[in-house]
Amino acid sequence: MVKEIERAGIPVVHMCTVTPISMTVGANRIVPAVAIPYPLGNPELTHEEEFELRKKLIDKALLALTTEVEDQTIFD
Repeated sequence: MVKEIERAGIPVVHMCTVTPISMTVGANRIVPAVAIPYPLGNPELTHEEEFELRKKLIDKALLALTTEVEDQTIFD
């Protein structure tokens, strides 16, 4: 799905916990997520800590979205 959306000219960021799978399916902009059961959060953190974690992930995704890429790129 990611490749088809990109083919239509819309940049996509794939946030995932298993980056090799993203590479296999051909995602161009990949942002590693936290963990399989909670890709964009961590229930062990306080509300404030989780907010900061999610903010960092979204900031990274926005950076990836606005970055021109030639090949598949993982934004660590």
